[in-house]
Amino acid sequence: MSKLLPAAGRKAVVAAATAGVVAVALVASSASGAGQRPTVKKPTIVLVHGAFADASSWNGVVKHLKRDGYPVIAPANPLRNLQSDAEYVRSVVDSVSGPVVVVGHSYGGSVLSEAVAGDRDVKALVFVASFMLKPGESTTDLSGKFPGNVLAVSLDEVPFPMPGGGSGTDLYVQQRKFGAVFAPDVPRDIADVMAATQRPVTAAALNGQATKAAWTSIPSWNMIATDDLAIPVKAQRYMAERAGAHTVEIKASHAVTVSRPQAVASLIDRAARSTSR
Repeated sequence: MSKLLPAAGRKAVVAAATAGVVAVALVASSASGAGQRPTVKKPTIVLVHGAFADASSWNGVVKHLKRDGYPVIAPANPLRNLQSDAEYVRSVVDSVSGPVVVVGHSYGGSVLSEAVAGDRDVKALVFVASFMLKPGESTTDLSGKFPGNVLAVSLDEVPFPMPGGGSGTDLYVQQRKFGAVFAPDVPRDIADVMAATQRPVTAAALNGQATKAAWTSIPSWNMIATDDLAIPVKAQRYMAERAGAHTVEIKASHAVTVSRPQAVASLIDRAARSTSR
């Protein structure tokens, strides 16, 4: 055919053929893209530790969450006063752009529920061996509502000076009892380090009454530690049931974030995935 067509005609045929190939490629690419789901940004996970612990108690959980591609923040919970602790955690959550899942362990649950009530960016709450207070309740109220709290009688009271004058009371778990009552399923050498580096909580913080309950309006997940000697299992079930939380139970101590980090991370992942549906 090229011998029968003049040069100009041959160029026109080549151009048309090329255009046709490009068009087919564009259509194929478009069709392929139409079948793919858009990439959904993973929510940021904010981990709030509880009393007698610090942010390092989340280390194992953080490792699993980071491996799964989640942005993670584990701030230092002040453990000074329920309201001021909540304000601090709220400031951390407010600093995050986009959707957030907030997770609390122990007293951290009391704080997060107070902190994020009404926050539209918080898509899910996860309570891990934790308190789920309603307005008018304190952490102390719920820890003593059912028998089985061995931790309460294993505390030392240490007075400290208040910035504006007067004094407060810090509570520490007695180091010789820490492993047995707080972390019996954690290796002894690790539990000993946890005991030495524990962050005290004030009596005022544990006695502070909640004024809000974020779990009444934000979907919640709950991990109940059945061997917990700090929050009796009956208390954990009571709080989870009245909150209508998506609940799992695990044979673990109060230090479940240290002894069973993968299980904790899996529950957080489940809650986070629900935010993209």
